[in-house]
Amino acid sequence: MPVKIRIALLTIFCLALAALPAWAGSWTYENGPINGNVDAWTINFGFTVSDSYLAAGTSVNGFEFGVRVIPGTVVNGVDWILSTGPCSDPGSGCGTIVGFGTATGSNLTDQFLFINNFGYQIDLITVSNLNVPEIGGQGYYLTLANATTVQPLEPVYWDENSGVGCHSAGCPSIAYENTLGTIPSEDFTIGGSGSGTTPEPGSILLFGSGLVGLAGLLRRKLNT
Repeated sequence: MPVKIRIALLTIFCLALAALPAWAGSWTYENGPINGNVDAWTINFGFTVSDSYLAAGTSVNGFEFGVRVIPGTVVNGVDWILSTGPCSDPGSGCGTIVGFGTATGSNLTDQFLFINNFGYQIDLITVSNLNVPEIGGQGYYLTLANATTVQPLEPVYWDENSGVGCHSAGCPSIAYENTLGTIPSEDFTIGGSGSGTTPEPGSILLFGSGLVGLAGLLRRKLNT
């Protein structure tokens, strides 16, 4: 194998490991990889979206989710709620809220991933430094709303993947939007501590294959 190809493969592998969330050593709920080309749901301008997940440990340390935005947009804030019921379901309410807040500053990072088939920018948003107690084996919901951007009045859409490719107990997620009710579920990962499971190898391979595909796309772009 040529030296350049070996170096490229090693680089991609390292990127895959580096991209795993810091909580990967404990437990995660993964609702499948970011798609970017199916659909997306507004999480600002008064719209909220809730997705279910199954806790596999005793606390939540953070979460990640994919967004679709206008190219050049940077997300710098989002309101979040963790609860036993879907806050975006007009008929049921939040149930018991176990944690809530606004992620900004050092607690939120926005990582550019790619431009999708429709010309939108797909980013990975990571919310960290949480410590929300939960009960392992119980179902909860993540609700997102009031997302903000560095550029004023830009829409932020939570990327939909319908749970395709998920590898966690309890997936695919059940999702709700506050004006429509039930919708297809979105891509996200919940990470926490306490007794639980680590990400399955299949999910890591899926992520790695996505990076390989992205590397191929970048190579084609550079060679055109």
